[in-house]
Amino acid sequence: MISTQTQEPQSNTSTAHISPSDNDLPDVLAGPILRRLNSERLCLWLVTSQRMEMSLEIGPQGDPMQQLVLGDDHCRVLPLGRYAYLSLIEVELEDPLPQDRYIEYDLRLRGLEGVDKEGGDKGGIADWAPHLCYPGQPRPAFVITAQQRRLLHGSCRKPHYQGPDGLAHVDGWLERHLDTPDARPRWLLLTGDQVYADDVAGPMLAAIHALIRRLGLFDEELDGATITNSQELYADQQSYYRRQHLLPDAEGVRKSFFSGVRKPVFTSDHAGNHLITFAEVIAMYLLVWSPTPWRLVDIKRPALDDDHRDTFERERKIIDSFAASLPQVARVMAQLPSLMIFDDHDITDDWNLTADWEATAYGHPFSKRIIGNALLGYLLCQGWGNAPDKLADPLAEVAHLLNDAKEHSDGTSFSDSTHSGSEGGSAHTSEHAAGWLNAAMQDTVIQHLLKFEGWEYEVSGTPKLVVLDTRTRRWRSERNPKRPSGLLDWEALSDFQQQLLDSPSVVIVSPAPMFGVKLIEVIQSLFTFAGKPLMVDAENWMAHRGAASVMLNIFRHSRTPGHYVVLSGDVHYSFVYDIRIRHRHGGPRLWQVTSSGLKNSFPDTLLDVLDRLNRWLFSPRSPMNWFTKRRPMAIRPRDPDRAKAGERLWNGPGIGLIELAEDGSPAEIRQLDARGFEVIFPQPHQHD
Repeated sequence: MISTQTQEPQSNTSTAHISPSDNDLPDVLAGPILRRLNSERLCLWLVTSQRMEMSLEIGPQGDPMQQLVLGDDHCRVLPLGRYAYLSLIEVELEDPLPQDRYIEYDLRLRGLEGVDKEGGDKGGIADWAPHLCYPGQPRPAFVITAQQRRLLHGSCRKPHYQGPDGLAHVDGWLERHLDTPDARPRWLLLTGDQVYADDVAGPMLAAIHALIRRLGLFDEELDGATITNSQELYADQQSYYRRQHLLPDAEGVRKSFFSGVRKPVFTSDHAGNHLITFAEVIAMYLLVWSPTPWRLVDIKRPALDDDHRDTFERERKIIDSFAASLPQVARVMAQLPSLMIFDDHDITDDWNLTADWEATAYGHPFSKRIIGNALLGYLLCQGWGNAPDKLADPLAEVAHLLNDAKEHSDGTSFSDSTHSGSEGGSAHTSEHAAGWLNAAMQDTVIQHLLKFEGWEYEVSGTPKLVVLDTRTRRWRSERNPKRPSGLLDWEALSDFQQQLLDSPSVVIVSPAPMFGVKLIEVIQSLFTFAGKPLMVDAENWMAHRGAASVMLNIFRHSRTPGHYVVLSGDVHYSFVYDIRIRHRHGGPRLWQVTSSGLKNSFPDTLLDVLDRLNRWLFSPRSPMNWFTKRRPMAIRPRDPDRAKAGERLWNGPGIGLIELAEDGSPAEIRQLDARGFEVIFPQPHQHD
């Protein structure tokens, strides 16, 4: 838990004075988290404080358990620092697991004897992470089914949002349904902004730095910045709430990119604590997914001016509440298999929004490194578990980078750890660092990641699940690089069409809604016309004429006659649309189901105004609809049952739960509001 101490140290280097001794470190820092799995194959994610011998016990509830020693063929271990090891566990089972039954599993751990750690049996999950088991459970359990007809989905989980956590709220829902395994959702779909790398509270950043220090996470050199390496960054007086002043001071770039407004390359309104280093990104993931790291840090407020001091103390209370709910979050992720996809805040606000943004951000080594580090974190903590086979090559490159840093640091102590980040570079000395990432190697890995095409994936089943990458394969504007790019380029849209052709039903995950609120899209279009798309995040499917036209034509194609449910997040409010193709009998039916955010919301008053104006201007019978790109579609919104009369947008933290009928159409659409109630989106009234 976060300390309530408020005395101010002389510099930011003292924000967390941690003894270098690791004797009291827990063996498991985060996880296990269930990722992609089926009857024959399991993927689990785990972070430990030392290398471990592991064995997996697994089997249907009440039956004898299979036992499997997890050797190198089943578990890839990647060092993240001196006392942090990421285990990517991938197991092929000889005897397939049955479906529609509780499958219990356990990870038995044994420490390896060494200089820093004691060996011996560490027990199973109930011994080292009892909070992952429900009362009466000897070990965690999950359910496998080929019928992907019950899905939880949500996005936008900001730790310092003033409100409850929708992901923690799921824990109570699961506990109430322990006696009915057939009620378990097949997947927990996290559809974007699982972390906010660009919007970090001061106390969270202090916890990140304390955890980096405690675990000895890898350091790195920083090219093109006013500070030269990660240790200088952590000690700099600008490190809290003023990081925009540490970003590249490229006046010419700023002038062309922001029309003369002095803003950094990164356009987030809250970039003062933007994550920069690889270690910061890794520490953030540990702190948002597990309660254990919070027990390792003692946070003191850094030296701040009066305004930022007040902000820090206000944020401290919110972060304290967030950390208190993490045992529930960790239990959910240990008992429900999860699939994920990035959106902008996982990396940075406005990520790849325009071609001009890309040229600016990737044209400077420091901003490129910041984006690359966030993408490295995404690969290790989110991407791998979605599609391990597709990501084997980039993962191998990252493994080489991390193993190189560990190899060069082995045998050093906290007081004499040195490493030259690149040939000819200067050596650095740190009282706590585990080692330094090779700068040249890190830049090469990042360059390859930025060019990688393959973050999207699909999951077979009934119905098929297709998850889109709408951030890296963009359709860039050729006429004006300042205009918003299409969310998918022509080639990616062609691939998407092939996934839909002749499919009777498909669940599509698009982080941004394919069919959004028309009035808000019109406002974004006006700002784009005025040359200010970044001011309103003008990234919607209709913002780029070519991408919008191709996407709409895909659904109008004669070989896409099925039922298609689009699950989305991003916008910080929730809504449901029923959609059909005009003037076509037997054509596809579509449903846009948006749930956002898990721990975020839209300003209440503003959303209420936009909702009412949208209803007046773009009702189903309004002639205004004929002036939009979606005029071939008949779109009918659903009214949430708890909303005031006529309101169609639901505002509040929570998570969506959808149940599909046999034909793939929605049987029930609900929002599990984290404030303690459920919201139902019933079918709209039919009109002649």
